[in-house]
Amino acid sequence: MKKTSIYLLFMIMNIMPATAASIPWWQQSTVCKINPTNCYSNMTNGYLNIMGDPESWDDISNCWGLKIICPDALTSGENAPQAMKRKEIENSNKIKPDYDINSLSDTRDCFGVRKATTDGTKVYVDGKLVNVWCNGILDNPNEILENGEITYGPQPTCRTLAQNNFATVLNGNCYGKYYDPSQYFIECGSGETPTRFIVLNGADYNTPLNGAPTTKSAAEKIFNNMFQNSKEQKSKYFAN
Repeated sequence: MKKTSIYLLFMIMNIMPATAASIPWWQQSTVCKINPTNCYSNMTNGYLNIMGDPESWDDISNCWGLKIICPDALTSGENAPQAMKRKEIENSNKIKPDYDINSLSDTRDCFGVRKATTDGTKVYVDGKLVNVWCNGILDNPNEILENGEITYGPQPTCRTLAQNNFATVLNGNCYGKYYDPSQYFIECGSGETPTRFIVLNGADYNTPLNGAPTTKSAAEKIFNNMFQNSKEQKSKYFAN
């Protein structure tokens, strides 16, 4: 038996290529190794990716690299960014639908910013687009964004804004423009935007007008009299 074992060992050594014999056993192709593939093609800011660190290993997807999600984008109410596996991110119950997790935050250390229109003047809150208000428009903003502020509750109306001489007018990359009450009167209808702006030209719109016409026909009568008087004056002093 001993001779047979020696013979088999001799045969194996002869069959095994010399190059393979010179490679350490832990580097042999037959030895199982952890997959060196990255989970994402370009992992710079916003990723946890330290090759060989178990904290960076996505064992579900069998690759290296975890995506760091901002706390505001998580439904779990976390207070700090969370490194998550790809399958976890694909679970829609863990990510708020109002957030884009393909965009880096302003701090560039995690993914997840509010979805917005291209110009950033409106963002999504509870699945609906709301205005981004210029700083100082809202009394108690719920969130501060790059372009301004938003509220999670009811949006300001034309009338509530007009009380402070503001109107729902696009002002750069946010909504809310101030109008000097000595120069403009903001007229509101049923919508959030003013129906028109009345240029006062020095008039005080709060002062009652004595004898002002109250009907269209009364106004037309006054203008007809003015036209007739003007016509008579012209024929008198500017005769051909």
